Amino acid sequence: MEVHALGMFASLAVPNYRRYFFGILASNTGNWMGRTALAWLVLMVLTDQDATALGAVTAMMFLPSLLLSPVGGALADRFAKRKLMITTQSVMAVNILALGLLVVTGQVALWHVAIAALIDGTASAVDAPARQAFVSEMVPNEHLPNAIGLNSTSFNTARLVGPGIAGVLILLIGTGGVLLLNAVAYAGVILALASLDQSALRPTERTPGQGGIIVGLGYIRARPYLVLILLIAAAMGLFGLNYQMTNVMMAGMVFGKGAGEFGLLGTIMAVGTLTAALLAARRKRPRLLVIMVAMGVFVLSTLASAVAPTYWLFALLLVPCGLSAITVMITCNSLLQLSTDAAFRGRVMSVYMLLFMGSTPIAAPAIGWIGDTIGARWALGIGGLALALVWLAAAFYLARAEDISVRLDLSRWPRPLVVLRGEITEEQGQEFS
Repeated sequence: MEVHALGMFASLAVPNYRRYFFGILASNTGNWMGRTALAWLVLMVLTDQDATALGAVTAMMFLPSLLLSPVGGALADRFAKRKLMITTQSVMAVNILALGLLVVTGQVALWHVAIAALIDGTASAVDAPARQAFVSEMVPNEHLPNAIGLNSTSFNTARLVGPGIAGVLILLIGTGGVLLLNAVAYAGVILALASLDQSALRPTERTPGQGGIIVGLGYIRARPYLVLILLIAAAMGLFGLNYQMTNVMMAGMVFGKGAGEFGLLGTIMAVGTLTAALLAARRKRPRLLVIMVAMGVFVLSTLASAVAPTYWLFALLLVPCGLSAITVMITCNSLLQLSTDAAFRGRVMSVYMLLFMGSTPIAAPAIGWIGDTIGARWALGIGGLALALVWLAAAFYLARAEDISVRLDLSRWPRPLVVLRGEITEEQGQEFS
């Protein structure tokens, strides 16, 4: 089947991918709406602004990624990804439906939320690698970069847009209503997956000797370029992308705002995320330079937001935060998939999800403790400083490993002033130049 180029939305011309994209967008958005509702439920309803309890519940939600993501990657490379995703999405739908009913009937307790978070995290740990790798089975090779960009856009945009929608809806229909909407959202992707034209899919064939988890880790270890991207993604997840906690802490604990203002923060942040999504979809190929520049912008924006004196200045700074964060994560995701052999893609993406999402169980309790002990501003500021150190370490590594020099060329104003010189191998960094 011939697919005509449609610019940033070229892959949507493929019927299977179009159906899948809108289904997974609904599921991702609903998922982050539900997780945000859980955060508000724990911090503002079930406890008296106990950020430590919020950190513990958040850790339980993401803890399975530390343990099961490699298993999920091996399953994604071994079994039909479509059927695997239908199963995991169904489990998550039933789980959040049960919790939503407990909330609307007034029967919910903190331990209910903790168990629901653990079940959600377990299903997500198995689902995520299959979801990341499945995109390559739906589109022809010439549209794979665009499809990967749109797939990453769906996930990362939902991660930052979903909380904003949830905040507004919490004000209108309560946390229980948001959780029930989350359950309905899962139906979108389940129906989309079930209705795909299987004859048009291109499932990855297993080849002898490709092995399991250990072989997949060896594949990554032998490719320093993949290791660098994975470490950057891990740092972003560990120190930067914790807005489901930091936004609610800043809104409620620092500025004394309610659910409406909390929701508005996510809506404002969506301006940056959607801009980044459109730019990523238009980009012909991902580049490591984009990651480094965007990460630098994210560090500066995060540090500035940590010391913002007013609610509105804090909200405004979320625009560059969202834009730069999504740019980093979409580019990392795209580079990993495009640089990985199809037979190993599920396992490589499982490590990506382990480091990116699995870092949250480590960060969440610390963020909660910092918020309770020395204040919500420090929860943002310490993360920003840690990311600054990671950025410097990555820049130093690239300069040493790839013999790159950097100089400032003021004569090129208003064009980019940072000029890079150096030679990077085709395998490990042609995307940088």
